[in-house]
Amino acid sequence: MTPAERLNPAPEARDRPAGRSSGVQLHLTSLPSGRLGPDARGFVDWLAEAGQSWWQMLPLGPPDRYGSPYKASSAFAAWPGFLEHPDAEVAPEELEAFVAAHAFWAGSLPARALPDQVRFDREWAALRAYAAARGVRLIGDVPIYVAPGSYDQKAWPELFLDGVVAGVPPDAFTAAGQRWGNPIYDWPALQRRGYRWWVERFRRTFELYDLARLDHFRAFVAYWAVPAGDRDARGGTWRRGPGIAPFRAAARELDAMAFIAEDLGVITPPVTRLRRALGYPGMVVAQFAFDPDDPRGPHRLENHARDVVAYTGTHDTDTLRGWWDTLEAPRRTEVRAALDEAGIDDEQIEWAVTRLWMRSAADLVMLQAQDVAGLGGEARMNLPGTAGRSWKWRLREGQLTAAHARRLRAVTEEAGRA
Repeated sequence: MTPAERLNPAPEARDRPAGRSSGVQLHLTSLPSGRLGPDARGFVDWLAEAGQSWWQMLPLGPPDRYGSPYKASSAFAAWPGFLEHPDAEVAPEELEAFVAAHAFWAGSLPARALPDQVRFDREWAALRAYAAARGVRLIGDVPIYVAPGSYDQKAWPELFLDGVVAGVPPDAFTAAGQRWGNPIYDWPALQRRGYRWWVERFRRTFELYDLARLDHFRAFVAYWAVPAGDRDARGGTWRRGPGIAPFRAAARELDAMAFIAEDLGVITPPVTRLRRALGYPGMVVAQFAFDPDDPRGPHRLENHARDVVAYTGTHDTDTLRGWWDTLEAPRRTEVRAALDEAGIDDEQIEWAVTRLWMRSAADLVMLQAQDVAGLGGEARMNLPGTAGRSWKWRLREGQLTAAHARRLRAVTEEAGRA
């Protein structure tokens, strides 16, 4: 199955040019209510009115004390805080059936937590069916690592290394790198067990989503291991990852796994070779596309191929308005030149860049809800390398309007993606 077929499996997509589509990123916690229920269904309706085919969200696991979904207490379980009906009855036979169907990981949770997982699966299935009926498919997010002290680390301690924690080296976000602090996998131990933990994690992923972003994909080739006692990530070293082996193990049991490989940052040729061997599209981001010193950069619009997903921004970047307000002059000049060449003269920079980006050769373009609403840096979701300032942004009631939907549909139709 090709990347385009993964992104557009529906028969009605065949008459679209190159299977082109687009969608919007909005985490459940950023809905006005922050949970499943009327707001989630309302957002699906808004997406359908706006001509969008995809809703992407962040990981659904129980977040840490700062609200980060990338340090969830379980790689398998969903956060009960998402429930519309947290007190709904769970029949004994429902609980028994759930535990039997998820025998690998259900035992890693306290027994008292299991009824909430039954409730979540019930509500999630209803949302997914509601979305599918309106032509909207769901994109999830699979964090590469588990949280320190998580149920996963406690249930399977033999799968993790001692003395090192996860992070990334110094990059465009932070001069000291990022010391994430997550446990690092003992890949030889996982190999000896047939990568069962990863097979089951992938199985759970595609019980929930139509497509999923595989976070920090490059760690399957090589990962940054930071000594546990270090205060930042500068003292880390690269170590070899497992390569294609976990995916081959999963492919022996699961149907085609439709992933987007998050390949941002320090990307080497072996990372790209692995991604292409698996047939997964990578990522490009508009906010990285206008560097006058990097004319061959993969993010530049003229360098796009179909095997990428083109994002205007991600949860780790500013909004387009916030980005523009702080953008240095040489890059502003690059943006203006690209817009002039494309004949785009929209006064609102977020819409101008969106219109430009929708012309990407990529099969799929993803937008941020904040940009559709025209919001500034105050609506940024995450500021990497900080704690306590992120994951708090939430839409106000009525902030995404029918007028926004009409405008986005027009832009989407203009690009042949509706």
